[in-house]
Amino acid sequence: MGRWSRLLAPEYVAWLDPPAGARWLDVGCGTGVLTQAVLDRCAPASVVGVDPSDGFVADARQRVADPRATFQVGDAETLPVDPGSVDVVVGGLVLNFVPDPRRALVSMRDVARVGGTVGAYVWDYGEGMAMVRHLFDAALEVDPDGAAAHDEGRRFPLCRPGPLRSAFEDAGLRSVEVDQVVVPTVFRDVDDYWSPFLAGQFPAPAYVCSLPPETRAALRAAVLARLPVADDGSIPLTARAWMVRGTVG
Repeated sequence: MGRWSRLLAPEYVAWLDPPAGARWLDVGCGTGVLTQAVLDRCAPASVVGVDPSDGFVADARQRVADPRATFQVGDAETLPVDPGSVDVVVGGLVLNFVPDPRRALVSMRDVARVGGTVGAYVWDYGEGMAMVRHLFDAALEVDPDGAAAHDEGRRFPLCRPGPLRSAFEDAGLRSVEVDQVVVPTVFRDVDDYWSPFLAGQFPAPAYVCSLPPETRAALRAAVLARLPVADDGSIPLTARAWMVRGTVG
């Protein structure tokens, strides 16, 4: 999903429309994609990126050379910055992967100043991710008992507008707003679509790679039968993410 995830960050920071000169915190910064979008579009005073992975933090430090950006290893539930010290706290594609989203949101709220913004965005795994939805709809036919436990639409109930809004409000944030952004996910051909599922990382590829060869082959055939293949062999799909923001008050 990395190539599509990079399309979300600019859309999200444009939607936030923050004032220039703000102090930002990027929670679960990964390799720095969202941090770079903030630097490119928002004229921040500073951006601190925090991620629990040493490897991601090292990669972000190499990729993002802007002196306004710094990166630290840290946990979303115990953020390594002072309370009330940040104007905008954001998390891109991270909330559904933290052990306790509510604790993470409370931690994000606590490090933001009064009147500051806390925001996030998540993929809509239940309905809006055509790439993944086609896979698991087919898997529920081919491998109904095994697929149900791995279906990302079921595993990540937070990735819907209602639960997302409730999570922000339950964490004490005010004036919560939720909106969607849809990005095109066009695959060159069948192999371009299927090969990411053989990487073995992240939930959907891990599930595919766990299957016996004959079941995996049956799943591939069932998925390909569902895909809208264009005359030139390309597969035009879309992916939806939910964006959310709230105010500390």
